[in-house]
Amino acid sequence: MKAMKSMKAMKAVRATPKGEIAAQLAEGAGLKKSEVMKLLDSLADIGTKELKKAGKFTLPGLVMIKTRKKKATKAGKRMMFGKEVKIKAQPAKTVVKAFPVKAIKDEF
Repeated sequence: MKAMKSMKAMKAVRATPKGEIAAQLAEGAGLKKSEVMKLLDSLADIGTKELKKAGKFTLPGLVMIKTRKKKATKAGKRMMFGKEVKIKAQPAKTVVKAFPVKAIKDEF
């Protein structure tokens, strides 16, 4: 139990909201924040349309987003941690995955 007591509580890290991203981009590009917000909205629309159409969308230098089809699974029984568990059948579904570029992977 000593190890548990000595561990410090992790602070919750919040993701940067869209407004802050827009403000930073506006400052860097010399545009108005409202114009950058419109650009971010249109980028999201373009990305959604491309994913539905081609199944792949790339933001150069940042991330590649792909869709993948997962097969349906049958219902049955499986062994988990030494116990037999009943598994429900799952329908086929499309999964969206994001892959960062090599430069970002190397950073961490």
